[in-house]
Amino acid sequence: MPIHFAKLVPEQAKKLGHKPVMRYRDEAERSWKDISWTEFNRDVQRAASSLIDSGVKEQVHVGLFSQNKPECLVVDFAIYSIRAVGVPMYATCTTAQIVYMLNDAGIELLFVGEQYQYDRAFEAMNAGCCLKQLVIFDTSVRLAVSDNISVYFKDFLQKGYINDHGPEVEQRRKDASPKDLANILYTSGTSGDSKGVLLTHAMFQEAMRVNDLKLRYLSANEVSLCFLPMSHIFEKAWDLFCLMKGYRVDINLNPMAIQMILKEVRPTVMCSVPRFWEKIHAGIYANLNSKPAYVRVLFQRGVSIGKKFHLDYKRNGLRPPFWLWASYCFYSQTIFHIVKKTIGIERGTFFPVAGAKLSEELCDFFRSIGVRLVLGYGLTESTATVSCLDQTHYYTNTAGSIIDGLQVKIGADQEILLKGKTITPGYYNRPEITEASFTKDGFFRTGDAGAIDEHGHLIITERIKDLFKTSNGKYIAPQQIETALSKDPYIDMAAVIGDGCQYVSALIVPNLKEVQNLAASLGVTADTTEALLKDDRLYVFFEDHIRKLQKNMAGFEQIRRFTLLSKPFSVEEGELTNTLKLRRKVIAAHYAEIIQGMY
Repeated sequence: MPIHFAKLVPEQAKKLGHKPVMRYRDEAERSWKDISWTEFNRDVQRAASSLIDSGVKEQVHVGLFSQNKPECLVVDFAIYSIRAVGVPMYATCTTAQIVYMLNDAGIELLFVGEQYQYDRAFEAMNAGCCLKQLVIFDTSVRLAVSDNISVYFKDFLQKGYINDHGPEVEQRRKDASPKDLANILYTSGTSGDSKGVLLTHAMFQEAMRVNDLKLRYLSANEVSLCFLPMSHIFEKAWDLFCLMKGYRVDINLNPMAIQMILKEVRPTVMCSVPRFWEKIHAGIYANLNSKPAYVRVLFQRGVSIGKKFHLDYKRNGLRPPFWLWASYCFYSQTIFHIVKKTIGIERGTFFPVAGAKLSEELCDFFRSIGVRLVLGYGLTESTATVSCLDQTHYYTNTAGSIIDGLQVKIGADQEILLKGKTITPGYYNRPEITEASFTKDGFFRTGDAGAIDEHGHLIITERIKDLFKTSNGKYIAPQQIETALSKDPYIDMAAVIGDGCQYVSALIVPNLKEVQNLAASLGVTADTTEALLKDDRLYVFFEDHIRKLQKNMAGFEQIRRFTLLSKPFSVEEGELTNTLKLRRKVIAAHYAEIIQGMY
């Protein structure tokens, strides 16, 4: 069984010492700074001592509200070290969301990242929640005039150095149990209040064990780029796995700068969501379309060769014939290498993708050019991984083979049901919802529809609650249609409409950069983006693209009407969850007039 997280950092520090455990980008110096295992262990020890000095008892809830920072991992492991419970929150949460989680979890001590998080937390404190102290990571944060209880993290650590509670920290580490609650992770939720998922150390230990079985082919020198929010179970579990294995974690503090960061870090591993790779794919082809015709033909020929090499032979454990091997080597070392190096992923060995559905075509494309995307499926309630693609004998229309020790079966309405050591015991303060989330024989209801194919691989078809029925009685799976639309480089986002309506329609957020180039080529001019998108020539262009993208769908599934929107759906407007899933009811309310106009 993998080591308990309460003991992981000091044990790794003994073995790895001055080896870098993580790096962060110093924006002032525009360079990457190393943090060694020895330094990490020192800060974890001081933070743990400071938490005890602040009165934090075993299994008390401590909040963390920050964008990705090295300090987040220091706090996480300090909390584990003293057997407390970490409650991470998305850095983009609103004041109302923070107030709800603080009150629900009874949080009195909250760590915050930068000015936005501090301001929201201070507002929450004045809104009557139980919060008593804020600890601020960024020393440039301006404190409110009336704030006399907040401290900066550097001063918090100093308190742990002066008031050393080392013996008690060590005793709590010795007493640490797999049964201890490790985290409460609040789901972002597509409707209603978020729910606090209970995650024990035993769940994490089992997750580490089964993922280690799946990933034996990774080396000891992997470099992971921390890109998704650490409050997301996918990134959180992956970072914990990296630390357990001794991989270096480079932390991306600014998601908007990911294109630059990729080129600076050139990671070997990185977990991400499908939307990231959809944008990469669109960018590759946008760049390719500006090249001479012979380059485009050469690239497509290379993709065809790569598909034979990887999907026809390597995937099936077969040795490619010499002519195919030689042809693929040529493309791999020339045009594919240039493409990957331009992005910053030429050193990549493993890129897990989850959180939503990625089209089979996109996965095949990246696999063909030598980018090992590993599709997977999981939930917060399953400590991330339920299934993922294997090295060989995988199928990109599935979410891969099921992890060791997990029972999976298909219930009523094709719902995927789970039972095993990585499955949550329930939701904090929600006994009724917990009871409703499990079958009588103890299987967790995922809310996702799917199937298990003849190879034992899991297929995800749709989120059950997202299914809707047209007035003609036909069931529509909107995510399937939206995934098909997202393959088009001219489409940035899409929301499919049609519940109770006579036909399917859609709200389309176009890729404005590509649309502006398209408009210039068509001779379309307008004073505003809104006026541009109302031009009939652009509508006909999108109509043709959408028809081609849906050519293999049933007639009742195909979009009959659509509207081009001038601004994307956003987290700030409540139209997306913090994990960028559509909140369909909010979108329907915000665009009610436009939707009504399409019918």
